[in-house]
Amino acid sequence: MSRPLTARQQNVYDFIVKTMGEYGYPPTRAEIAKALGFRSPNAAEEHLRALERKGAIRIIRNTSRGIRLPAQETIEGQEFSNESTAEGTAPNGLPVIGEVAAGSPVLAAEHIDRYCPLPPEYFTPKADYLLRVRGLSMKDVGILEGDLLAVHRTERVRDGQIVVARIEDEVTVKRFKRQGHNVQLIAENAEFDPIVIDLRTQALEIEGVGVGVIRGGNGQALG
Repeated sequence: MSRPLTARQQNVYDFIVKTMGEYGYPPTRAEIAKALGFRSPNAAEEHLRALERKGAIRIIRNTSRGIRLPAQETIEGQEFSNESTAEGTAPNGLPVIGEVAAGSPVLAAEHIDRYCPLPPEYFTPKADYLLRVRGLSMKDVGILEGDLLAVHRTERVRDGQIVVARIEDEVTVKRFKRQGHNVQLIAENAEFDPIVIDLRTQALEIEGVGVGVIRGGNGQALG
């Protein structure tokens, strides 16, 4: 951070960090305005631009949740390791998961492309793996092609969280919403329709929830 923040800018920054810690993605301008009592999202936008000028955040243009913390991008360009152990983990970081074969566990050894030099505790709650992102179905929350989605393994999920879900043999990243027996897996891109699942007749497994995003990464991925 190049310059100190004003008290109001610190409030905005703290709310961004809190939201990303709880949900794995940043807030919208409207959510910032509502939480901090601004008159309009435009006031939130002014504070965001000030934070960007001071180096506290980076704004991704033309996305509703396009806010990045510089710490999320510090590993971009770092060397990754292919070292693995019998338990499918590595002592030097989190496994990076590529294409997941139909019907097989996400963390199967054959899905691990390499390891990222970050400890699980870098994210809250801790991350168990990084999933490569393919496509632009989640672009409006700032999850873009080639990013790495940090995932905490759990079957417990709240409405509104970004999840890694398995529908029969397909794994996808979407926002979770449940109403009774019906679940909607919602894309953050108006060009994609929600995936609607009737739990009485269709199988759905939650592989984890997104707890952070790292810009960059190479190759194909899930999205």
